[in-house]
Amino acid sequence: MGRIFEVRKATMFARWDRMAKQFTRIGKEIVIAVKAGGPDVSTNAALRRCFQNARSVGMPKDRVEAAIKRAQGKEMVNYEEILYEGYAPHGVALLVETATDNHVRTVANVKSHFNKGGGALGNSGSVSFQFKKMGVFKLKPEGLNTEELEFELIDFGLEELGESADDEGNAVLVLRCAFTDFGKLQKALEDKGITPISAELEWIPSTTVPVTDAQAEDVSKLIEKLEQDDDVSKVFHNMG
Repeated sequence: MGRIFEVRKATMFARWDRMAKQFTRIGKEIVIAVKAGGPDVSTNAALRRCFQNARSVGMPKDRVEAAIKRAQGKEMVNYEEILYEGYAPHGVALLVETATDNHVRTVANVKSHFNKGGGALGNSGSVSFQFKKMGVFKLKPEGLNTEELEFELIDFGLEELGESADDEGNAVLVLRCAFTDFGKLQKALEDKGITPISAELEWIPSTTVPVTDAQAEDVSKLIEKLEQDDDVSKVFHNMG
C-alpha cells in the first residue's frame, strides 16, 4: 500500500511540474504576443493562440490576465525568442526553442545540457534544414465530419489532417498547415465556430532517424534535461 502511495505521489508531482512549466511557457508567449501585436485578442492572432493553449492546459484566468498586465507594464521583461540547433547522441537532430531575458545565460545552459547529455550544440542552420515549421491545430473530433472538414479547409492552407491521441488517450484530430498559413487557417476554424484544443507552431521533421530502445532512452534523457530548463519553451527531434 505504501509503495502504491509513493508511486501516485510521484505521478502527481510530475503532473504539477509539467503544468507549472506549461503555465510559465504560455505566460512568456502572452508577453511576447502582446508586445508584438497589442492586447486586443480580436486583432492579435498570436494572442488568440496563447489563449487557446492556456485553456487547453487549465491555466487560471488570473494568471493569463497577470501576464497581459506584465506585458503592458513599465517594467516589462523583454523576452527574446532564440532557436538553438544541435545533435543528441546517435545522430538525432534537436531544435530547442527558448524565450529568455538573458541570452548569455541561456546559451551557456543549453550548451551544458548538450555536452552532459552526450550531444553537441551546433551553429544556426546546421539542423533546421531537416525540419519544416508548421501550424498544428488539435481538435475534438466529436460532431465533425473529417472528409468535409478537409475539403472545406484546403483553400485556407490545410496540408494534412490526421488522428492522434492526447495524454489521456483520447482521440484528437490533428491539422497541419504551412507556417505562413497559420493565421488564415486559424480564422477559417473560428469562422466555422470550431475552437481548437490547442494551436501551436511546431517543427516537423522531413525524415526521421531510426533508433533502438536503448538509444531512444539516451536521447530522451537529454530532451528531458533541456525541457526542465526555465528558458526552454519546446524541444523538437527527428527520432524515429
